Amino acid sequence: MIIQLKLLLSNFKLILKFPFIQTRELEWAHIFHDSIRGRDWLEKLPLNIGRWAGNYSLFYILTRILIDYKPKNIIEFGLGESTKLISTFIKNELFASNHVILEQSSEWIEKFQSIFSIIENSKIIHLPVIECKVNKYLTFSYKDVEKTINEKFDLYIVDGPTGSDRFSRNDICKLADKLTINDEFIILIDDYDRKGEKDTAKELIDILNKKGIPLNIRKYIGNKEQLIIATEKYKFSVSF
Repeated sequence: MIIQLKLLLSNFKLILKFPFIQTRELEWAHIFHDSIRGRDWLEKLPLNIGRWAGNYSLFYILTRILIDYKPKNIIEFGLGESTKLISTFIKNELFASNHVILEQSSEWIEKFQSIFSIIENSKIIHLPVIECKVNKYLTFSYKDVEKTINEKFDLYIVDGPTGSDRFSRNDICKLADKLTINDEFIILIDDYDRKGEKDTAKELIDILNKKGIPLNIRKYIGNKEQLIIATEKYKFSVSF
């Protein structure tokens, strides 16, 4: 009986949560569309927002970062709709920026390039996925990511590779090992509503704290959740 009551309460909480996150998502959609007014090239950009792709809170946050901070070096884990947004910004506004995209599927790279032409400053790197263990949990990683990516970035967007139940998308921690107290950056983690991404974010914050890097942190909530981790230069990104 107690177990059944607990299950009933858990299901009731989920039922109550759904309209809340749907309302938040609709609000983010309106905010996003307001934020791109006056940029005809962006208003005309066909984007498939939601479902497997990023949701409106992600696209709003990313758009504000690109407009307000104009990052010069961007790395994106996972090829998709946000790639279109970033590449279009570079083509029309961020002419001096460079954009690296890591993608696990050669088939998806081919399909994506057949429907969207990214600008020369956006470079896709195919890195197959391997299984590995992080803190005794099985997860997925881009093969040789720490050897392939040697430079540092102003903006890290974590939305790949394939997610896992625990310590999902942990490659960002490998790249964070190279950061120092003198570096300025924003790390944007998508799907923060999932346990695996929360594991990785906690480990990432621990790594950066041990390096003595002052951090500004905020969670954004829509249909999905995102986490921003930003240094002092980018501290206002947690108030978008």
